[in-house]
Amino acid sequence: MSLESEEMSVVDHLTELRKRIIYVLIVFVAGLVVGLFVAKPIYNYLIHADLAEGFVLHAFSFWDGIGMYMKISMAVSLVVTVPFIVYQLWAFISPGLRQAERSAALRYVPYVFILFLLGIAFAYYIVFPMALSFTISVTRSMGLEETYGIAQYFSFMFSLVLPLALLFELPLLVMFLTKLRILNPLRLRKIRRYAYFVLVFIAVVITPPDFISDFLVTIPLLVLYEFSVLLSAFVFRKQLAADMAREASYVRKEDS
Repeated sequence: MSLESEEMSVVDHLTELRKRIIYVLIVFVAGLVVGLFVAKPIYNYLIHADLAEGFVLHAFSFWDGIGMYMKISMAVSLVVTVPFIVYQLWAFISPGLRQAERSAALRYVPYVFILFLLGIAFAYYIVFPMALSFTISVTRSMGLEETYGIAQYFSFMFSLVLPLALLFELPLLVMFLTKLRILNPLRLRKIRRYAYFVLVFIAVVITPPDFISDFLVTIPLLVLYEFSVLLSAFVFRKQLAADMAREASYVRKEDS
């Protein structure tokens, strides 16, 4: 292949990548617009939920109300955009995959949406209440008068919910990489201690600066990693069985 052909190939790839990024941006902006229309009912649900009862939330700036709508709108947009990003990534790399790999990768796309919603539900209904209860109990034990801002309440919520929802995609990512033979359960078990360190670091970075929030996010991440290892082992065993079947078939053809 000539240098000119290689340069054209690189240009073609960059052009294709730019097109995929533009598609993602269009869907993200469309999701923001839709999110603005549904932000008020979602806000009313969140503000009247059991978790928010007993709080008198205040606005400390003129932009707090608009900021809450934008945060909710962005969360709605992410629910739509994350699976679309995965699909566009698949569309970008699929020409370099075999037919079996393309089919396997495409089957994972719907589960991205499901796992993201499960992550949101787990973070909002389990992790967030526990972190909120702990921080409030510490505040009251110090004899401090509670005055909460609407921006602080929702920032605290989204700083826990959205990152944890994204991290719920870990098992699916591990299964996909195992299917492509990039990862396997043996390698995942070998790097377990390093993976634990990375996950603990991520938990500390994405959570508010208190020990209980770090702990409440770290434990699910470690459980997700071990679950990912089990899923990788399941895929790996199927691959080994398929390889042995192909080898046996090849030997029979050679013998005949």
